[in-house]
Parts: sequence; C-alpha cells; structure tokens
Amino acid sequence: MATTKKRDYYEVLGIGRNASDEEVKRAYRKLAVKFHPDKNPDDPHAEEKFKELGEAYDVLMDPEKRAAYDRFGHAAFAPGGIGFGGGFHDPFDIFREVFGGGFGGGIFETFFGGAGTRTEDRHRGSDLRYDMEITLEEAAFGVQKEIEIEKLGICDKCDGTGAEPGSRAVTCPTCRGRGQVISSRGFFQVSQTCPRCRGAGEIIEKPCPQCRGEGRVEKRSCVTLKIPAGIREGSRLRSSSNGEAGIRGGPPGDLYVVIHIKEHKVFQRDGDSLYCEVPIPFSVAALGGEVDIPTLEGKAHLKVPAGTQSGQMFKLRGKGISNIDGRSRGDLLARLIVEVPSRLNAEQRRKLEEFAALCGDDNTPLRKSFFERAKEFFK
Repeated sequence: MATTKKRDYYEVLGIGRNASDEEVKRAYRKLAVKFHPDKNPDDPHAEEKFKELGEAYDVLMDPEKRAAYDRFGHAAFAPGGIGFGGGFHDPFDIFREVFGGGFGGGIFETFFGGAGTRTEDRHRGSDLRYDMEITLEEAAFGVQKEIEIEKLGICDKCDGTGAEPGSRAVTCPTCRGRGQVISSRGFFQVSQTCPRCRGAGEIIEKPCPQCRGEGRVEKRSCVTLKIPAGIREGSRLRSSSNGEAGIRGGPPGDLYVVIHIKEHKVFQRDGDSLYCEVPIPFSVAALGGEVDIPTLEGKAHLKVPAGTQSGQMFKLRGKGISNIDGRSRGDLLARLIVEVPSRLNAEQRRKLEEFAALCGDDNTPLRKSFFERAKEFFK
C-alpha cells in the first residue's frame, strides 16, 4: 500500500526557511481560520489540512524542534529518531493557544458565528505561566530544573469525575449539553454561558463534597524541565499537560515557562557571543606578554602584543555560547583595559620620570595625531 509523503512544513505554511516567529504565527493564523473544520463542515479534507497546519506550527515555533527539523527533516520526529518521537500536540489546542478563547466564546464565535465549542474545549484546564530565573552558565550549557507550583489538580476523592461514588453526570436540561443558551433581544440572538452548568454541558446528580463537583482541587505539584543549551532571555518553553487539570476529567492545560537570565558579574551576552573587560598592567601593555582571560569553562591564555592600547579588543574564537541548534558556537570578546598605577613611591616616581624624558612623540602617535587635529583650538 502506497504511503503519502509528508509535505515540507515551510511549504505547508507558505513561508521561507528564514521566516521569523512572528511570520510563522501570522501564516498559521491566516490558514488555520481558512481550514478550521467548524468553518468547513462539507469539506472532508479540511480536518486533515487543519491537522497538517498544527504540526507545522508546533515544530517551527519551538526553537529546539525547528533546529532538529532543519537538520534532519521529518526523520527527526519518526519513532526511534533523535528524541522527538512522542508525537505532536492536539491541533485544536494549538489553535486555542494562538487565538485565545475559553469556555464558550472568543475565536469560535468571532469566526464561526457562535456555533459553540467542543465538550473537551469547555472542560479543558487553563494554561499556566511560570517565570524561571537561571544563571548564564545554565543558559550556556543547559540544565535540568525541578519547579514547584500551586495549581488545580485532579481530585483524589472522586478521581476527577466531580461526582460522589455511585452518582453520575447527566446532560444539562437547560442547555441540552451545549454549554450555552441563546436568548433573543429584538432582531438579535445572543449566545451566553449556561447559568446552570456554567458551560460544562453536564450537571452532577450528587457532587463530590471535596471538589464541589469540579473534579479538581488546589494542589502543590513538582515539574521537571529540561532547559536546552544556548537558550536566550525571554525564551518560552512549553511543558505539555502540566497546566491545570480539566473540569470533570477534561484534558489538562499546558505549562509555559518563560526564561530569564541573571546578570553575570563578569560577562555580558550578545546573542551567542560573550563580552568582558580585563584589566592589564601598564608594563604588560607596553612590553607585551601573556595574560589569563576568564571563560565559562575556566581560564584561557592570551598573548598581548607590545604597544597594546587601552580599550583594544581581542577575540577568542569558540569561547562564547553554543547556538541552540548545536551547530555553531559564539566567540568571547575581551576588551583590555590598561591599568595605571594609582600610587607610586619615590623610587618608582623617579624611574617613571626618567622613562617619560626618554619617550618622544614617536612613542605616542595617538597623542601626536590628536593634537595635530586639535591645534586650532589651542590658539
């Protein structure tokens, strides 16, 4: 039996391979509305196209997945591949994440005329955000972190059903399971969340006393998160299904972790490059020599040529931060600052005065050039 070849994800969204995150999102928004199954009930291929768009967006908006796809193509996500064989997120979850919308409203009413939402959409738990601060070293080399959060988790007493043992959920008689009721106001019809079931579409005969029929209670939860090497300030990591539990057994939301990198006492970061200032003695700058330069992996040696000026920049190749795709590494830029002695004893002063007397204009070309350019201001 012949198998259908997967289309290139960039081709699916109609974008170039260098497209920015904003361009990826913009292309997805346009096409997802066009092919959403609720808008195309008579098109048997709409759901497949919608799913394909979700897969493409899921990969190209995730820096780690996108880097793997650019390198290995669809093989990166095949079973037994390089670690992404766990499948893709629900395309309807992706749609909700991009457009927003909650229980009975938002994007579905805007585009699809208030046709209502799926039961799993109404029961789905909320997404959560967690701001995590890490060190520059952790950002450079990657790290595994465990975070503890307070969230709505599955109720242990009713196992998330919201009902007492022996009781059950029945279709809400007010909205007949839609989760919404329609009222007429003159020439207009307004869709609102059902006041009886509060959008759930069901009511419980005997609600669980511990969770009061929601199927979830406040809990403290631990989540382990792998932070990839090379991650940047403001990057957002998605931990699937680690958001709040859904109502009465509905699907859980996702946890989004936003990365913040602490200010470093030695280095400043610019993309994948690092920058630092290193003071050196006046004698080394004049005579030349070797100085130690700090790096994230220890010290490196730098040969300083004789006559080095203060502020001169030296590049140590490959001593910066690995790119998140793992294919390149930035450089370390060291700016040498010539340190002038702050205190001199009598012998040191005498020797330095002798040295100054021996130095002519040929030994200070920068000073000579400056005063030639500025001589008109000294008249």
